[in-house]
Amino acid sequence: MIQITPHMRILVAVEAIDFRKGIDGLVRVCRDTMGSDPFSGYMFVFRNRKMTAIMVLVYDGQGFWLCKKRLSQGRFQYWPGKGGDTVGRLAAHELQMLIWNGDPRGACTPPFWKRIPT
Repeated sequence: MIQITPHMRILVAVEAIDFRKGIDGLVRVCRDTMGSDPFSGYMFVFRNRKMTAIMVLVYDGQGFWLCKKRLSQGRFQYWPGKGGDTVGRLAAHELQMLIWNGDPRGACTPPFWKRIPT
């Protein structure tokens, strides 16, 4: 079971990826496109081109977990990232909102008391 906790470091691929890729293909995307080590403990989040599905890749110390959520109808309304960036960052509560097809920008959450360094 994967739990999303506040101390997790979460990286998001801004551009869409081909969802035919398996774990090995996503590990390569983490290394080549995102410039990060997939064994580092980061949680990596990807989306498909139509914005109807997301995948989460994480290494737990023994192996990789690959989770996928596909919406039964509609599209994800929000995706993090700025123009020109290839990688975005999310806080744990923002990823939870994203998974439930919410927009973290409009959520009423208290500010961080102490920012956790990433």
